[in-house]
Amino acid sequence: MFNIDLSFIKNSELGSSIPELQNQYNNDFKDKIIEDLNSLQSNQNHCDGCSLDLSEQTLIDERNIIEANSKGLIGKHFCLSDFNDIEFQKNDIVLVQISEGIEVAIVCETNQVVKFKRQRFGLYGEDLPKIMRKLSEEDLQKYEANLQSAKVAKNFFLNAIKTHKLEMKLVDVHYQFDRKKLYFYYTADGRIDFRQLVKDLAIEFKTRIELRQIGVRDEAKLVGGVGSCGREYCCTSFISSFKKVTTQIAHDQNLSSFLSKHSGPCGKLKCCLSFEVDS
Repeated sequence: MFNIDLSFIKNSELGSSIPELQNQYNNDFKDKIIEDLNSLQSNQNHCDGCSLDLSEQTLIDERNIIEANSKGLIGKHFCLSDFNDIEFQKNDIVLVQISEGIEVAIVCETNQVVKFKRQRFGLYGEDLPKIMRKLSEEDLQKYEANLQSAKVAKNFFLNAIKTHKLEMKLVDVHYQFDRKKLYFYYTADGRIDFRQLVKDLAIEFKTRIELRQIGVRDEAKLVGGVGSCGREYCCTSFISSFKKVTTQIAHDQNLSSFLSKHSGPCGKLKCCLSFEVDS
């Protein structure tokens, strides 16, 4: 690895124009990839000079599907749109209908990118959460009110666990958009008897209460942050499911003597150690 000295770059050269150029470059690069994949699909499904072979992969799902990210139950998920006359764009805020209720989500990807990603994952024709509509002004006000209510619920929860002397750490609080359910995500070293706590919460907030115990890696994904590499946590930015990262993986990369340096903020070995296992 090379250490490159970039101290000669002036602060004025790192202005607001850089993100715009980066976004433009990323979009152009993405369009080029989609163009190449379309060419592969329309020809013999084989890439000369590379190992990519699309002939045995799942058919492309031609439904109007987008990828959206929600703070609620669905997380980052593919969602179905029945609106042929509405074209969703990246960062649009939408309402998503799930079996448990209604959630707010932000559009991550659309169009051909989603179709090829789903094909790569082997997904085709399954039932998906449905997009109801884009957020209106009235919806946005209700969503902001839910965020304020979640802050109130957080303070009440913290005081309640002190009163009941429960050894648990609150990570996040989430109100469903329709306020049919209130979620509390927490971490704990073992099992917690929180039956009386749930009763107090239900009486106070007059809705269904669900307490969900999560692991330390899930906590890092929810809270987010910047890793030692200077980039956003992988689990927050793009990892949808955690892989098991063992000390054997570190040993194979000659890193077993420096395990403490290769642990993430969650205390577990960094997810990025598994990226180069195959090679």
